Amino acid sequence: MTTVTEAGQVESLKVRSMIEADLTGADRVMRTAFGTFLGMPDPMAFLGDGDYVRSRWAIAPQAALTAEIDGRLVGSTFATRWGSVGFFGPLTVDPPLWDRGVARRLMDNTMEIMDAWGLTHAGLFTFSHSPKHLGLYQRYGFRPRFLTVVLAAPAAPAAHRSGWSTFASDPDPSARLAECASLTDTIYPGLDVSREVVACHALGLGDTVLLDDGSGFAICHVGAGSEAGTGVCFLKFAAARTGAPDSFARLLDACEAFATTRGARRVVAGVSTARRAAYRMLGERGYRADLIGVAMHRPDEPGYHRPDALVVDDWR
Repeated sequence: MTTVTEAGQVESLKVRSMIEADLTGADRVMRTAFGTFLGMPDPMAFLGDGDYVRSRWAIAPQAALTAEIDGRLVGSTFATRWGSVGFFGPLTVDPPLWDRGVARRLMDNTMEIMDAWGLTHAGLFTFSHSPKHLGLYQRYGFRPRFLTVVLAAPAAPAAHRSGWSTFASDPDPSARLAECASLTDTIYPGLDVSREVVACHALGLGDTVLLDDGSGFAICHVGAGSEAGTGVCFLKFAAARTGAPDSFARLLDACEAFATTRGARRVVAGVSTARRAAYRMLGERGYRADLIGVAMHRPDEPGYHRPDALVVDDWR
């Protein structure tokens, strides 16, 4: 039997590592929580046939946590490591147990994992209009810094189809991973998304677009079961060499061309408004806001959220 203290906290709560048998329950809680918070008539319709839970667990099962009460899964969260940079989310709790200390317990354990990684920069994406969310994460040293806008535009069938290739077709994937890691290291020391590149290909989530001259790349999720969903190409992470706006423009051309080859009708890209050049260029190409959140950082520093950083990501 579940007991609640006078302070409203659940006493029988247990936090543990996520296992494969938890995935269906974690997916249900994630959709119910977000759908309820956003006021959707059917909360389970949140994200459609896209998926945050299974892919993130598959990439880093040791950094995926569940909260359970009397054997029933009531919450989960996922931590992600990109070399020297880390973030976590989605952190979700079954709505009937909101404000009962479940999120705090998940956060305690997540911070233990992230602290052990020895990161130089950590962060998260949350709802900018929610005092509850901001207050929770500030308890753990995260500070709200920059708005992050999730933008979308129709996939362009006439986009350029030359000057780029994909990781799946590359004859020397090890060399390509090293090239991508070298590029991100120039943007922020130690930033490395190699694990995301490999997972995107290995798990069938999409592919990574590579500019032929090595000046940019983009990890693209496409279709059902990925973080994109049917008809969508989602830029999980994209970067061009700093000071090379032409490369960034060609990279966006390549992503839009890739999207059409996979039958996607929309391209979705998140970008920090602190990255002035990247944000402006997306707007000039017709990308419009679907969602606005805020990036919270620990320590209270910009990291690679800088005006000159030609980077697309959103830490959701």
